[in-house]
Amino acid sequence: MKIVVLDGYTLNPGDLSWGELKALGECTICDRTQAEDILEYSSDAEIILTNKTLLSGDTIEQLKHLKYIGVLATGYNIVDVQAALKRAIPVTNVPTYGTDSVAQMVFAHILNLTQNVAHHGQTVKDRRWSKNPDFCYWDMPLIELSGLTMGIIGLGRIGRAVAKLALAFGMKVIAYDVNKPNKIPEACNMASLDEVFSRADVLSLHCPLTTETGKIVNTKSLSLMKPTAFLINTSRGPLIDEQSLAEALDKGIIAGAGLDVLDIEPPGKDNPLFEAKNCFITPHIAWATRSARQRLMDTAVENVRAFLSGRSINVVNGVSE
Repeated sequence: MKIVVLDGYTLNPGDLSWGELKALGECTICDRTQAEDILEYSSDAEIILTNKTLLSGDTIEQLKHLKYIGVLATGYNIVDVQAALKRAIPVTNVPTYGTDSVAQMVFAHILNLTQNVAHHGQTVKDRRWSKNPDFCYWDMPLIELSGLTMGIIGLGRIGRAVAKLALAFGMKVIAYDVNKPNKIPEACNMASLDEVFSRADVLSLHCPLTTETGKIVNTKSLSLMKPTAFLINTSRGPLIDEQSLAEALDKGIIAGAGLDVLDIEPPGKDNPLFEAKNCFITPHIAWATRSARQRLMDTAVENVRAFLSGRSINVVNGVSE
């Protein structure tokens, strides 16, 4: 089997091994692939692995040797799964690999917003502490999490992991999910969507992007939030109307935001959140701990191995052998 990885660099910038995948066939690893180069790089490919490189229906139709598509992520919207289905090409994903890593990033943002660690650390490097007349100083209120209310929208694996951490910090947890969750963490109370927005001191998004959840954070929902509340998004950028959030931050409608995802990635230079007050943005790295990436690699390889043995797993478009 001829295997092509279209964009392997973000998964493996050099600290992991492609050895297990290479053992399954003739393997070409591309760090990145531009849209215009997909057909050239993959003309003979029977197996394609992609992370963010788009495989449109037209592209899939032209790849005459293609028998399998593996997505190196959980979300698979970058593949035209219906076009693949028409040709009986299974599309697989990696349904779980970064739960703990993403939950950890949620609290990295929360702790930055409540303790202002980066800011105060920089003032020390700037020698401000050395010149200070007192033994300590702080530039904004330092906030204790214990007793605050964590609101969670989406109570899947990651949402439940965030709830568990919130409870460990002594927070109260309320959650909303459009579907009834399979499991509800002990001491977590379900609430309506409006209640979660209005009662949360910290609101964290963990829902999939659907027609129902797109721009779920907007001018109206932001107006329900406390002026002291923080918004965290490590899920999908388009869950938030970015212009509305920037205005809410600048007007003091909410106190701050910690975001690991944006509507368009990489973002344009004119994204309104870049200049918004108390908005901290990381470049979509919640998933990217070495441990999480190794799990992703292991599952992606196991998906290919299963396909080759005639027992495809983690198929998202209904193709069965």
